[in-house]
Amino acid sequence: WFILQYMSGFGNEHVSEDPRCPGALPEGQNNPQVCPYGLYAEQLSGSAFTCPRPTNKRSWLYRILPSVCHKPFKPLEEGHLTHDWDEMEPDPNQLRWKPFEIPKAPQNKMDFVSGLHTLCGAGEPRGRNGIAVHIFVCNTSMIDRCLYNSDGDFLIVPQQGKLLITTEFGKMQVEPNEICVIQQGMRFSVEVFGETRGYILEVYGAHFELPDLGPIGANGLANPRDFLVPVAWYEDRQVPGGYTVISKYQGKLFAAQQDHSPYNVVAWHGNYTPYKYHLEKFMVINAVAFDHADPSIFTVLTAKTTRAGVALADFVIFPPRWGVANNTFRPPYYHRNCMSEFMGLIKGHYEAKEEGFQPGGGSLHSMMTPHGPDADCFEKASKARLEPERVADGTMAFMFESSLSLAVTKWGLQTSNRLDKNYYKCWEPLKSHFNPKCK
Repeated sequence: WFILQYMSGFGNEHVSEDPRCPGALPEGQNNPQVCPYGLYAEQLSGSAFTCPRPTNKRSWLYRILPSVCHKPFKPLEEGHLTHDWDEMEPDPNQLRWKPFEIPKAPQNKMDFVSGLHTLCGAGEPRGRNGIAVHIFVCNTSMIDRCLYNSDGDFLIVPQQGKLLITTEFGKMQVEPNEICVIQQGMRFSVEVFGETRGYILEVYGAHFELPDLGPIGANGLANPRDFLVPVAWYEDRQVPGGYTVISKYQGKLFAAQQDHSPYNVVAWHGNYTPYKYHLEKFMVINAVAFDHADPSIFTVLTAKTTRAGVALADFVIFPPRWGVANNTFRPPYYHRNCMSEFMGLIKGHYEAKEEGFQPGGGSLHSMMTPHGPDADCFEKASKARLEPERVADGTMAFMFESSLSLAVTKWGLQTSNRLDKNYYKCWEPLKSHFNPKCK
């Protein structure tokens, strides 16, 4: 009977109640002595109580039973999550991964939680400062179990297969070329419809927000109205065999049992919610005379640090657009960066490396490690006739960029068996064109 519906607006104060229980939201106060329908009031805080109003995040949930009704948590040995950044020696090389392999069902059933694999990261969740990049590969839905992240926010980028995500706030369907953010502490389950793969950017200690627009002005990039929030939906379902609540806490997984569904929120209000966004809605800004604008003009969401203009993590996309710059080498330029750049590809061919960089794979260009177009791209772009041209049609590449220096896990370097040992060779054919007699 349920039809997927959404409310729009980034960071808005939303109000929602399941239409089966009209008037479930208390009027005029958050925590009445007796809630309508005999519900329990529970606050979910995404910021310190005393944060300034612009950064204060909280929502009130009105539920059949409070989320405290569970047995004690016990360690769960599952998945390949880690924040041990010292398990391998540092590797400053340019790194590229072939598409990550999805296990075949029914021989190896793997759901979203068991299919989480940490690729790289930095920082530490206990200190509330850091990030991690995870790959998820799965082939079966989460059944009678949910996950919540005590450490930080998940920005989920599906690459193959759609996700039907049930949260305490309602349901969201997220398909490739869409993203969603599940913020710290929110319980969610992922239903899949076949072989499924994607990327996750996790941030500890900050929430994602829209980047400041500065001289761009009031409009552009990702518009707030294009972010969608689910509407309230509840199930009053007993699970005698046990419902498993999984907590990611200090980098490890823990499981607790309860005898009912956690999706028993009949109504809620607040500004701390899960949300999704379609990448085709992004309003691209670009150079229209000469040279490049910095790739920061493609930032969809940012998680800030206390240093102005320095991001803990940025989520950046490279969508279809027009290239019109005169007398300009149009592909991305050769570059050494004080930031770390992890790139993934949702679909199509990335303009600077049409061979080798494939959908479902990735690359990492670490702090101050040089990178740029391969030799074939350089030669073609240097000789191309400069006309207005469509760039990246049918493609969507993205970047997780961070001011932290990222370490790669043992799974990323060895166990996954997807590291491309020949990546460096794409630059070997570059040759000198220097002629001191020819200006």
